[in-house]
Amino acid sequence: MKQRFWTTDWFAGLVYGVVFLLLAYVFFPNAFYRIETTAYDFGVSHTSATPSDNIAVIAIDDASIKTLGRWPWPRDYHARLINMLNKDGAKVIGLTVFLSEPQVDQGSVFIQDMMDFYDHCSSLGVLAPLAVTTAPAATSRAAAAAANCGPGVSLPDAASLQASPQIKADLVQLRQKMQQAESQMNTDAMLASSIKSAGNVVIPMYLSTGEPLGKPSGSIPDYLLRNALGPVVATPNNANQPLPTLAMTPPDADFAQAAAAVGFLDDLPDNDGTLRTEPLVLRYYDIYYPSFSIAVVMKALNLQPEDVQVQPGNGVKVGNLFIGTDSHAMMYNFYYTGSHRNPAFPVYSYADVYQGRVPPDDFKGKIVLIGATAIGVGDRFPTPASASMAPVMVMANVVSSILQQNFFTVPSWATLATVASLLLIILYIALLLPRLRPGWAALISLVLLIALFAVEFSFMKNRFVWIQLMLPALLLVTGHLVMTIKLSRLTSKLLVRTEADSAESNKMLGLAFQGQGQLDMAFEKFRKCPMDDSIADLLYNLSLDYERKRQFNKAGNVYKFIYDYNPKFRDVVERVKRSKQMEETVMLGSGTGPGGTLILGDGDVQKPMLGRYQVEKELAKGAMGVVYLGRDPKINRVVAIKTMALSQEFEADELDEVKQRFFREAETAGRLNHPNIVTIYDAGEEHDLAYIAMEFLKGKDLTGHTKVPNLLPPKVVMDIIAKAAEALEYANAQNVVHRDIKPANIMYEEAS
Repeated sequence: MKQRFWTTDWFAGLVYGVVFLLLAYVFFPNAFYRIETTAYDFGVSHTSATPSDNIAVIAIDDASIKTLGRWPWPRDYHARLINMLNKDGAKVIGLTVFLSEPQVDQGSVFIQDMMDFYDHCSSLGVLAPLAVTTAPAATSRAAAAAANCGPGVSLPDAASLQASPQIKADLVQLRQKMQQAESQMNTDAMLASSIKSAGNVVIPMYLSTGEPLGKPSGSIPDYLLRNALGPVVATPNNANQPLPTLAMTPPDADFAQAAAAVGFLDDLPDNDGTLRTEPLVLRYYDIYYPSFSIAVVMKALNLQPEDVQVQPGNGVKVGNLFIGTDSHAMMYNFYYTGSHRNPAFPVYSYADVYQGRVPPDDFKGKIVLIGATAIGVGDRFPTPASASMAPVMVMANVVSSILQQNFFTVPSWATLATVASLLLIILYIALLLPRLRPGWAALISLVLLIALFAVEFSFMKNRFVWIQLMLPALLLVTGHLVMTIKLSRLTSKLLVRTEADSAESNKMLGLAFQGQGQLDMAFEKFRKCPMDDSIADLLYNLSLDYERKRQFNKAGNVYKFIYDYNPKFRDVVERVKRSKQMEETVMLGSGTGPGGTLILGDGDVQKPMLGRYQVEKELAKGAMGVVYLGRDPKINRVVAIKTMALSQEFEADELDEVKQRFFREAETAGRLNHPNIVTIYDAGEEHDLAYIAMEFLKGKDLTGHTKVPNLLPPKVVMDIIAKAAEALEYANAQNVVHRDIKPANIMYEEAS
């Protein structure tokens, strides 16, 4: 019969490939992308490169906060630090602390109010103005008093005021001291002055990403426009353009005017929160601004904004440096790894530098980045190299990546390589894998998997190129498993069909094994036959044979097998229960006492067999074993069967020797032929029992006649002694010594 195409292996492999692609790129792209980013993180953390030796970090760490006081600090701290770094010859100072709002000191506000009162609302400013050049005219002073000092306030004319020259001089000096105090409390002015004096300070601003719906509110100040980049080549529908932004948080005007450059400081982590990329350029409406890292590199290379070119969809060119980016001007960062004692970049405590405990030459000619690393001051981000990295350390890695050209790129052909790999894996799963033997299929799949890993990580490590091959690897692994399961199910169906075709052979083999007494082999063959009532009959008879051999647990297993087929088959329910009971209660040679005890249930339980003898009942129990009444079914002869559980009476190391002696003595006794000596018919061993089949005597031993009132007459006693002596004489003549003559071993029949 012709196979329909939708049941073929190639169609199943093709369908699985399509389903995998839909899951990976349509329904759960983020979940599957995490597989790629996990591999990317592994590649970054296992790739080595030399960091720039022109970068130093000054950390606002826990020790600095403990030393200098609670954060945020007065801005004159930064002013003093910038002055020190400028004096030490730092090439660029990157202050990553946001300065978007003025830091107002309440004492400065109070002194300013006092100066305003002095100048405009009191007669002191009339009597002793600060200076002729700054003293307000009488008309303007009167207007200011009316406007700022409240209604009803009028200032007198200077001609009407009388004061000594000394008082006037003291008042002028008081006004000067107020101005000096206000100037010392105005830390913003001090920091702006230090930034302007240094001439190499880069400060951050913040841009909120998002697509704007209209036009910006108000015009952009010139001090921000001078940091904007030149025109960027327009693309249709803004494709391959830097990310758009809809709001700006600029630095305070005094700082922005004083700074050498302003760059945005936006951290854009991936969906899993890990920081892997750095936006080098952002688009604020139709204006393009550089990142903080680009601004720092520009100042380090003595470049201006016009020296930076944005190439949409390709990268950003800074002077003679070219940084490859994705379609939105995002750079894949490289993170340098150092040792525990030697970090990738030298890090200095802010307090140590502030207090002059660091040699000045450590910062000469270097890019110095200042930022927080203390716990609770600013955000920290997981990166491929660290589970928690401070933004200033991220910035150090980014600046070094640009200067050293150590960033990762995803060229256009990398996407083609990923697509080609996916298609090739689908073809392999659909067309080649089903034709291979399992061993060869596993080997080839393993080689392909290793090749995918090797290509991706070798390109990352040696060429800083990221080719995303983890999805093809996942497709290979899962596709191999799916097709293997499908093929194994088909193989199982073929095996079942083959076994069904050979059911008659298994049936005949089972009967043959059962006839030979190999019951376990018979059960194995019967189980391979398709179950019907005829096979159930065979299994039922097999379980009866197990019962005869006292293997009640195996008999119970066969009954359970029949029960699973048909619980109503004959009396199988009762047989299962009875087998369980007999397994726990019927003991032959395995009881707690010497030799064990045979406990026969009702007549439905098959009588056990010892060798060829059928055990009827227990006759007696001695110190070393049990005597049973048995029957030889072939000649219908009644026998007495004496058993001994050798494995229970002797240790394993002496068991073989005891067995040899037992059967040697049985063989010796079997040679004796005397009317007063019991006849030995057979001896053997089965399971854990050694047994001797002997003549069955109807009498009893003399133990019961050794005590009053059951003593025998003297004449009878003498006759017994005579017959026993004749038997012993005969045995001794045959070199057989009894060694245990006692009443219990002498049988007496009263009728004899």
